[in-house]
Amino acid sequence: MSLSTHVLDAARGRPAAGMAVRLDRYEPDGRWTVLAVAHTDADGRIGDWGTDPDAGVHRLTFDTAGLSEFYPEVTVAFTIEDPGRHLHVPLLLSPFAYSTYRGS
Repeated sequence: MSLSTHVLDAARGRPAAGMAVRLDRYEPDGRWTVLAVAHTDADGRIGDWGTDPDAGVHRLTFDTAGLSEFYPEVTVAFTIEDPGRHLHVPLLLSPFAYSTYRGS
């Protein structure tokens, strides 16, 4: 399964380059396991995590400090049902709000 993300800084009207993002997997015993940490490129994207997540519950934690005065981090949890299908999780960030959705 391939997983990508794209972070846009809505306040400045440009991609959020250089942002640290952590990918975790939820384990049956109730703990989270870190699968990868990556940084957004100049276009605010991460497309290669160095690992392919399998089915189950995962989360992306975005280090938004410096881009948001209110949210030092944003965590988006999601379920991967079909590991053979590409999943894109974008984040649109402003100082006091954010939004995300299942992209294509």
